[in-house]
This record gives sequence, C-alpha cells and structure tokens, in this order.
Amino acid sequence: MIRLEKRLAPSKRAQYLNPFLAVLLTMIAGGLMFAALGKDPIAAIRLIFFDPIFSEQFGSYSRPQLLIKSAPLILIAVGLAIGFRAGIWNIGAEGQYIIGALCGAGVALAFYPMEGWFIFPLMIFAGALGGFLWAMIPAILKTRFNTNEILVSLLLVYVAEKLLAGMALGLMRNPDVAGFPGSRDLRRYESAHNADLIANTGMHWGVVAAMIAVIFAYVMMTRHSLGYQVRLAGQAPRAARFAGVSPTRLVVTCFGIAGVLAGLAGMFEVSGPSGQVRIDFASGYGFTAIIVAFLGRLNPIGIVLAGLLLGLTYIGGELSQMMLQLPGAAIQVFQGMLLFFLLALDFQTNYRLRLTKGARA
Repeated sequence: MIRLEKRLAPSKRAQYLNPFLAVLLTMIAGGLMFAALGKDPIAAIRLIFFDPIFSEQFGSYSRPQLLIKSAPLILIAVGLAIGFRAGIWNIGAEGQYIIGALCGAGVALAFYPMEGWFIFPLMIFAGALGGFLWAMIPAILKTRFNTNEILVSLLLVYVAEKLLAGMALGLMRNPDVAGFPGSRDLRRYESAHNADLIANTGMHWGVVAAMIAVIFAYVMMTRHSLGYQVRLAGQAPRAARFAGVSPTRLVVTCFGIAGVLAGLAGMFEVSGPSGQVRIDFASGYGFTAIIVAFLGRLNPIGIVLAGLLLGLTYIGGELSQMMLQLPGAAIQVFQGMLLFFLLALDFQTNYRLRLTKGARA
C-alpha cells in the first residue's frame, strides 16, 4: 500500500527553487493549453512574459502598467501573508477590496463637485475603514462562534459583488449619463483622482502604499513581538497558547491588517486606473493575491517579486487576448496553474510517498 509520510528535514534548497520551477512548469503546461486552443504557444508565452517589458512595440505602454497592475496585488498579498503565516485563512480579500473601493468612491461622490485637498485623504481613510469592517465579519464570527473563516470570508465576496452591482446601477450611478451603469469618472475629478506622481510612469499613491506596507510587514515580522506571535502561532499553535498568545486577538489583528490593505488597494484602484464604480470593477486581484503571497513564500520581499510577475501576466494576458484572440478564461487558468504547480512542488518537498506491505499498513 501507499502511505503518505512527512519528511523530517525538508530540503531548504527545494523550498527556494520551487517558485522558479513552478513558473517553468506553468510555461510548459500553459504552452500546451494554448496549443490545444489552436494558438502558437511560443508566441503566447512571449506575449505574456517578455513583450510587455522588452518589446519596442508594446513597452512604452506596458512598462508603466506593470506598476499599476502589481501595486494592488502586492498590497493585498502582504496583508494576506501575515494571516497565512499565523494559520489564519482569509480568502475573502476580493470582497474587502470591493468594499474599500465603494467606501472611497462614496466619499468622493458625496463631495462632488467641491474641490479640496482633504477629499483624497478622507477617501484613503474611508477605503481602509471599509476593508477593515468587512474583514471583521468573518473575524468576529470566527472568534465568537468558531465558524470557518475560509467559507465565511469567501462567501462574503459574492455579497460584496452584489453590493457593487447595486451601487453601480443605483445610488452611485452617474446621473448625467442616463441608461449606463457606473459612477462618475473620478479621474476627471481632480480632488479625488489618484494621478501619477511622476507622469507616464505608473507611480501613483497605491504604489507608494504598497512599498510602505512591504517595509511595515518586514519590520513587524522580523523585529516586533507581533511578528513573533504570528510565526509561533503558525508553527506551533499549542506552544503559542502556552506562551500567552491570544488566538482571539491574533485572528482579529490579522484579519484587520488584511482588510485595511485590501480596502486601500480598492480605493487606490477606483480613484486611479479604473476611475469608476462599475459592475465589472471586481478584477480578481483579491484571489490572484493569494497566488502572489504563496509564490513569494509569505515573505514581504518575495511578495514584491511575485507581485511584479503576476502583474506581468495581467498585462501579457491583455496583449495575448488582443493579438492572438486568446479567451480571458485561458489566462485565468494559466495564472491558476502557477499556484497549482507551486503547491504540488511544496507538497513533494514536505512529504513523500512510501510503499508498505499490506499487513504493516
């Protein structure tokens, strides 16, 4: 019979190499999928990974887009990674991202057409608060009623999407454009616009917030007692309780941090690159950030590199849809392959299959 056995000393080298192997396997499997769809696999892989950066034809547009696409992924993934390291599974960052965007846009639309320096800071506060309060729902249900935080946080994503659709069609709809869903374009409202800090670079306040979050998370995880509690709770939950770590406080803290960062990502997106509250505003950043967190090994520095890579697949995916007519679902599957292969390689690193005799088994 076959028995699953945990390795006593998993290879450290394999743990560092697995993300690179996962990317390579994703390219191979993705190429086979593109070939099955009748597309040139070499051209598709080149469009996804190389042309957005190195092509003269697409580079001038794509290079600034890399920061724009990567910033929300990094911002959300940093928050998720802190909880994941503690064994707290927040799968609902997409919902927190949506609610943060709605709250931030709500502040802007409430002040429209007034101009004032204080409007954008209020939007930042509202976005963070919205994401935080939405994250508190699964956190409180977990700590008070011991519900499953995975299911609750995930199901709340669909509630948030319904709220988004309701706002785009109702309360937040632009009254000047009858019959079309969607809010006013915040990019045309100077006091609420998250514009590039340096023209044509993609460097807006969301990128700055992502870098601040990375530094904050790195310092917290390596120099602060909260980081010690997070690591201890994830590695040895019983030992953490004996050490005086409060599971309730840790769940609320981890969900709160993740909610704040996801809400900020949504606010910076709706006030900048997206510009509007629309039915299709939910872009899947909250789910893709899970891949970013694991591909970055739950390490803030690794998350920056993983976020840039996944941001590249967003840009390359758009190019491949335009140039090769690849379906959007194929790009989502391609991104999902990355997490699948990474988890498979990590499983092989930490466990092994052992053949045993029937009697012994």
